Amino acid sequence: MTVEKSNRPEARSPRGFRDRMGAELAAERRMLETIRSVYEAYGFDALETSAIEYADALGKFLPDQDRPNEGVFAFRDDDEQWLAMRYDLTAPLARFVAENFDALPKPFRRYQAGQVFRNEKPGPGRYREFTQFDADTVGTASVVADAEGYMMLCDALEKLGLGGNYLVKVNNRKVLNGVLEAIGIAKGAASEGQRGAVLRAIDKLDRLGPQAVRQLLGAGRKDESGDFTRGAELGAAAIERVVALTEVNAAARGDVCDRLLALVATSEEGRKGVDELREIDNILTAAGYGDERVRFDPSVVRGLAYYTGPVVEAELTFQVTNEDGQLVRFGSVASGGRYDDLIMRFKGVEVPATGISIGVSRLLAALIAKGLVSTASAQGPIVVLVMDRDAMGGYLAMVRELRAAGLRAELYTGTAGMKAQLKYADKRQSPVVIIEGGDERAKGAVTLKDLALGAERAKDIKDRDQWSKGSEAQMTVPRANLVEAVKQILARGGRRA
Repeated sequence: MTVEKSNRPEARSPRGFRDRMGAELAAERRMLETIRSVYEAYGFDALETSAIEYADALGKFLPDQDRPNEGVFAFRDDDEQWLAMRYDLTAPLARFVAENFDALPKPFRRYQAGQVFRNEKPGPGRYREFTQFDADTVGTASVVADAEGYMMLCDALEKLGLGGNYLVKVNNRKVLNGVLEAIGIAKGAASEGQRGAVLRAIDKLDRLGPQAVRQLLGAGRKDESGDFTRGAELGAAAIERVVALTEVNAAARGDVCDRLLALVATSEEGRKGVDELREIDNILTAAGYGDERVRFDPSVVRGLAYYTGPVVEAELTFQVTNEDGQLVRFGSVASGGRYDDLIMRFKGVEVPATGISIGVSRLLAALIAKGLVSTASAQGPIVVLVMDRDAMGGYLAMVRELRAAGLRAELYTGTAGMKAQLKYADKRQSPVVIIEGGDERAKGAVTLKDLALGAERAKDIKDRDQWSKGSEAQMTVPRANLVEAVKQILARGGRRA
């Protein structure tokens, strides 16, 4: 049946979403297995939560009178309840812990890899669906759990081959709160907008530089395009105090703590934040994780509002060429922090928690940029061609033998002739094809074609006579020696199926 052209839907991907194929997925799977092995070595267990949650479980992303529109994809269920695609993996974890609180060990340690969805404007490298790989410890206020998360992050990056090319940067939201308190911005709904403006300005230090941050802390800033961003409206003295915070920089973590203490000495919360950083420093030092791996950086803010204590960001320090042809640091591939209030929304009591989250696509891009993984087309399966459909049982026996020997093998299931089957095997990146026609069957033999040697010749093959002339790339062996002969061809090229 032919469908009229005017009635056909256009084949197109939604903006901000993408399709991916085998080679990239295989590279990602290997990377995730490496990270998973590190997480499990630290005693974390796997958890899988639903991709859809009740909208009110997603914290600040609550439904308005008509529909949720704060960055989530949402819809109303048949019972008039608002549902939303998860925005991250942390809010679903908070819901899971609250729902199963009495049955879980405390602390509860879990890891999870999964897709998250954000209803935001897509752009270059910015997708509405992407994968995160999280590890969280729930049920302890001890910063040992935070420090262990940083060590685990270091171990994962090093096991992936990025040793010497990363820096885990740590700050504490309590220190930031202490500075805000010192300049007269107290906690509370009335000052929430100004507090957010200050934190957003600090967060842009790496990208825009100190002068732009000063503008954003003051009246505001007009960018190169002419767009104006309203500032935090701080006075000159307050601006300089916040900028002084961002300029606290030292290789030694202890020195950073000393300098931070001078900035927050009048704030009880700020002093507590410095004390927590000192304790983290002691733990990391005792475990052998020095300043060259984990550094204290007061400019690390983290955007989500639910962070309450130490926050972390893992940055890759090697350079890549950006879209404008400039050499820049690769940048952040992981982040996280302590969120002691998030589960309280469900339980009514504080349940302390801390975690880290790796941006899977971004980390994979880093590994590709460093040449540590490849997304080139992976080697395909051995393909058994079908020359005689009445002999299908024999062809099936071949693929079973190859699979039983640990080799990846496929029976051609199409209906085309020999030439098309060879082209199919070539597109599948097959290392070897196996032929058993009537002549071979009568002799109790099979013909093996090494496609790595004969790929160029295969393009011009039109008949059996031309096939038989490709002796340098093929061999005929006894049927009983099929598996052994295939293994010899693969070994000759340093390949495996």
